[in-house]
Amino acid sequence: MPLIALLLGASFWGTLWYPLRLLEAHGLEGLWATIIIYGVATVVGVIGLAFVRGTSRGFRLHDALLLMLASGWCNVAFIIAVLEGHVLRVMLLFYLSPLWTVLLARLLLGEVLSLRAWLTMALAVTGALIMLWDPQSSVPWPSSVADWLALSAGFAFALNNVTVRRLQHVSIWHKCLVAWSGVVVVAAAWILLSQSEPPPLLDAVTLVEAVVLGLVGMVLMTFAVIYGVTHLPAYRAAVIMLFELVVAAISSQWLTDESVRSAEWFGGALILLAAWYAARSQAAQEEGRLIHP
Repeated sequence: MPLIALLLGASFWGTLWYPLRLLEAHGLEGLWATIIIYGVATVVGVIGLAFVRGTSRGFRLHDALLLMLASGWCNVAFIIAVLEGHVLRVMLLFYLSPLWTVLLARLLLGEVLSLRAWLTMALAVTGALIMLWDPQSSVPWPSSVADWLALSAGFAFALNNVTVRRLQHVSIWHKCLVAWSGVVVVAAAWILLSQSEPPPLLDAVTLVEAVVLGLVGMVLMTFAVIYGVTHLPAYRAAVIMLFELVVAAISSQWLTDESVRSAEWFGGALILLAAWYAARSQAAQEEGRLIHP
């Protein structure tokens, strides 16, 4: 069951771009769709506080704000990137998160960088440089807004993970509620600052589809991932979640006319290798703690 739950969660995140593009085609722009989807999840989270056991004791204000900001930017930037950019390229750049996790764990948690950590960083950076290499300018630099958003979303995802690791004493439900509400806040702020047009009058079907995506998709898939991660070793869960990239590659090739350059395949393979190696490194660390308590 934990394996099935993680595969379902990875499949959801790997194909989320498609229903978002369908909603946008029916007049519900990405930021407004984000507010509805995560707004529904936030309402469920608030209602759930009355029925779910757990504590928010020790959930300090600056930790809550950091989690809100990191989760909010991660999800909003990712959604805008997959709507405006190349799906698989966005996914691969997002998966530079192991690089950012290593750096943030050193800065925020004081973890010492091992040889494995340096190798993870080298693989991820090399893959990114190959993917971002522009033959015309001969400079490895993001070529679009979607690239920048994907990179920043991966960084925010790593910051979110490191923050969650610091909050082991806080219940999962409270952390989910803060994370979901953070997405709503960041999306609303983005709309205000960018002076986006208000959404057109939507038909009932489109609105119901967005609500269902938030209720069934976001809430259930979030807890499917949490269930899987809770009942499997963290390194194994991290490797299984890479299935998201497989789903994204297949769905984008099947449902769009997007093509992937050979350099992007090769660079993406190195980024995947870095993510896999980071997971294996975590496994080695856990085994070491078991042998030497």
